[in-house]
Amino acid sequence: MSNKDISKDVLNVVKKKTGKSVTAKDIEKIANGVKPSTLQSETQLRQLIKQVSGLVNVKVSEETINDIIQAVKSSKLDSNNMQQLMNMMMGKK
Repeated sequence: MSNKDISKDVLNVVKKKTGKSVTAKDIEKIANGVKPSTLQSETQLRQLIKQVSGLVNVKVSEETINDIIQAVKSSKLDSNNMQQLMNMMMGKK
C-alpha cells in the first residue's frame, strides 16, 4: 500500500468518525512533531491527544485521554512502526 493510499484512508476514517474534514497538511503538521519518545512520555502523549482533538474540534474527556494513554503504554506496538499504529487506528489487521 502506498503512502498516498494510507493518507487517503486516514483522512476518510477521521471524516467518518468525526464528521469533520481534515486535510493531509493538517495531519502532517501534527505528525511532524511526533517522535518515538512521544509515545513513551505521558505528558507528550496528552499534548498530542489534545492537539488532535482540537484539530477535529471534538472534546475528549479526561477519562478517555487516560484510557488512550493506558492503551498506548500497554500495547506491544513498536513505537518506530507507525504503519502498524495507523492500521490499528483504522481497524485493519
